[in-house]
Amino acid sequence: MPVRIRIYGQEATFSRGCWTCDDDSLQAMLEALADPRALSEEAERTHALYAAGRFGGHILSGEIWEPAPHPEAEIRLTDFAPARQPERAGWLSFMRRRK
Repeated sequence: MPVRIRIYGQEATFSRGCWTCDDDSLQAMLEALADPRALSEEAERTHALYAAGRFGGHILSGEIWEPAPHPEAEIRLTDFAPARQPERAGWLSFMRRRK
């Protein structure tokens, strides 16, 4: 079953791993996030909820447009910094002089 979202006042539909939208720029942004593995109804809704939340949009639930929650961060500062020294974070942290 197709899932409808609304972002920036434009509506888009996600069905069978593909996005359809009248606005070309929005469709390009959504296609960059498209998950071709989302073939079940639950997977389609999960992916559409992620895409709508990523861009601050709404998702259609029944007859009501609900704001989509912002997804969790994929990368965190703790992934790169030692737990007790967050000031050493960054991809060039290996070049810093050690004390």
